[in-house]
Order: sequence, then structure tokens, then C-alpha cells
Amino acid sequence: MTSETPTTSKPNTATRDVAATAAMDAFARTHRLSPLEALPWLAAVAAYFVFPDYLALGSQILATIIFALSVDLLIGYAGIVTLGHAALFGTGAYTAGLLAANGWGDPVSGLLIAALVSALVGCVSGALILRTHGLTLLMQTLVVAALLYEVANKAGYYTGGGDGLQGMEVWPVFGLYRFDMLGKVAYLYCLTVLCVCWLVMRIVVNSAFGRSLMGIRENVARMHAIGTPVERRKLMAYTLSAALAGISGALIAQTTGFVGLGVLSLERSGSILIMLIIGGVGQLYGAFIGVPLYMIAQDRFATIAPVFWYFWIGLFMVFLVLFARGGALGILHRFVRRKEGGA
Repeated sequence: MTSETPTTSKPNTATRDVAATAAMDAFARTHRLSPLEALPWLAAVAAYFVFPDYLALGSQILATIIFALSVDLLIGYAGIVTLGHAALFGTGAYTAGLLAANGWGDPVSGLLIAALVSALVGCVSGALILRTHGLTLLMQTLVVAALLYEVANKAGYYTGGGDGLQGMEVWPVFGLYRFDMLGKVAYLYCLTVLCVCWLVMRIVVNSAFGRSLMGIRENVARMHAIGTPVERRKLMAYTLSAALAGISGALIAQTTGFVGLGVLSLERSGSILIMLIIGGVGQLYGAFIGVPLYMIAQDRFATIAPVFWYFWIGLFMVFLVLFARGGALGILHRFVRRKEGGA
């Protein structure tokens, strides 16, 4: 009777190489620009020519998309829920506004300084509040926003308090393109800044850092187990998000020539969450759909029913929660999957 020695199965090197190559190809594909990604930009350029009377509203929409992208980086990718992100938006707005009101109206450098100041505020506040989780973290973000609101209100000699910041003088962009009454320069200026911020955001979410943020969102304990510096990554995401929010606030201040306490309000934080939910959270392009839908609907509903326009926005949100999980992009993705399944 012969005894057979059991053989231990060794991993197939060729199989591992094929799997690794496939994973690298899939990762590389996320960095490639798809033709569909040109649609938002084509729509923005077309709007410049088709709706010349609405360019002022268009520039506000473009600037607010940057704000939505900053919130999406936290909620959609890092899993950090915030209700006080207007604190960082308002910091950028007041920074750019104070510069323009005190003799430094260069828009580009003002934008960069606003981003740096907002990033600094985000880094300091994030180092404190990101030590907490869940409802406590949510309340801490509200506390930061409330504190900055009161600072801006009490420092009325500098900020204008409840009357808003007055006397802003924004210089021409690069000394050549002066902001006009029709909003043409403001629209193109906001569109250019949005393009730069979107490229930064796209690179970040498709990088190894962005993948680690999604891992933190899904399972913090597992990311700790594999040695990921979770707290550091969350703070980096919060700081970058703060810089983007500051840029958005600075754009609003520069293109409107006014900064009021509303830029630090809870309503501002809540509205941007609604816009993001409408478009789709954690999908990069949700902001490009949710912000225009909300702001155009707000403009139309406020014209039709100035007192009750919030009712129609609320009704729309109920519809999304019941029938359109994942927002407008979720509907689009399900439609594409069904078409592919039918084919």
C-alpha cells in the first residue's frame, strides 16, 4: 500500500500577474478623460452664448459648484458629515472681501490668499473636531460655524456686521479684463477657476490618497489594521476641502462685490447639502447637476411663489428620496445599466 504525500498548492505566479495587470489597467482607466466628461463644460460654454441675460446667475452657479465639490470630498469620499461647512466658505468670502475693501483688489491673488486662510482655519478646526465622531462631530462643525458667525457679527467695524461688508473694489483680472455689468467677465472667470478646481478634485479622488479616503469611509477599523494614517488622511481631506470652499466664497464675494453674514449661516450649509443630494453624493459630477437644478429652480419658484418656493423644493426632495436614490446621477446610472442589460 503506497501512501501519497499531500501536495501544498502554491499560488500561481502567472495568475497573480494577470490579476495585478488587470487591476492596474482598471485603475488607469479612472484617470482617462471620457467623452461624456466634456458635457458639463460644453453646456457651460453654450450657456454663455444662449443665455446672455442670465450670466450673473450663471457665475453664481459656477462658484457654488466648487463649494459643492468641497463638501462632496468630505461626505461622499471621506465619510465626514458636516453641517457647518459654510464657516470655511464664509472665511474665504470675508478674506477676499476685506482685501478688496482695504486697497488690494487683485482677484487672482485675493483668491489664493482666501484659499490659504480657509485652509488654515480648516486645518486648525479640523485638528480639533475630527477627534470626534457621529453626532458629536456634526455638532462640532455647527459650533465652529456659529463661532465664526458671531465673530463676523461682533467685528462690525471691519466686516460691516449685519449690514454687510461695504466698499469693495475688485480690480480687472490680470489687469486687463474688468468686471462688467452684464457679467461676462465674471462668468468666464468663475468657469476658469471651476475648471482648475475640478481638475484638482478629479486627480485627488482618483489617486491612491482618494482611494484611501473611500476605504476610511467604508471601514475605518480595516484601514487602521493595514497601517493607514487615518486621522492624518482625514485632516488632509478636511484642509483641502476648506481651501476649495474658501475659493468658492472668494469668487462669490469678488463677482457680487458684497459679503454679508449669510455666507456663514446654517442655511448656506444646509442648502449646499440639498444641492449635493439632488445631484448625487460621492460621484464627482453630482455637483454639476445638483447645483444648477437647485439654483435655477430657486430662481423660478421665487418668481412664481416668493413665499412658498421652499415648499416646492421640499416636494422635489421627497420625490428624490422615494424614487431617485443616488440623486440625478443615480437615475442616469440605473438607466444606462438597464440599457446594457437589455442589449
